[in-house]
Amino acid sequence: MNRTIDFESNFDFHIIEKSNYIQWIENVIHHLGYNYTEINYHFCSDEELLKINQEYLAHDTFTDIITFDHSFGKTIQTDIYISIDRVTENAANLKLLFEDELKRVMIHGILHCCGFSDKTAAEKQIMRKKEDECMKMFHVEQKEK
Repeated sequence: MNRTIDFESNFDFHIIEKSNYIQWIENVIHHLGYNYTEINYHFCSDEELLKINQEYLAHDTFTDIITFDHSFGKTIQTDIYISIDRVTENAANLKLLFEDELKRVMIHGILHCCGFSDKTAAEKQIMRKKEDECMKMFHVEQKEK
């Protein structure tokens, strides 16, 4: 089965050490009992993500992430759009490193594909706990396959 995790950007933003991110995302997916075929991360500006939010979700607000989940069963297939502007501002407001906030948002999209929601206060609390658990996995020494 062909599997890909891709990162693309329409402006001067690039994931550094892509292989570390790919391995982390794969480990999280496996840990949650899922597989994947295709995961596309699209890094964009506030304006680009607002346009997507308006066009596809009929929401007229800025957001940090929109996940288009095309998964089937326990196999993830998704397009995840992330506003680098929102991630930058959120990191500053929360006094976090940009990289940590970016990882949180990136894994947030994966968690949505694994059935986690954040519509209610209780769901948000569960989502945050799971994000924290997944964030810790980034620092775990990776085993070679």
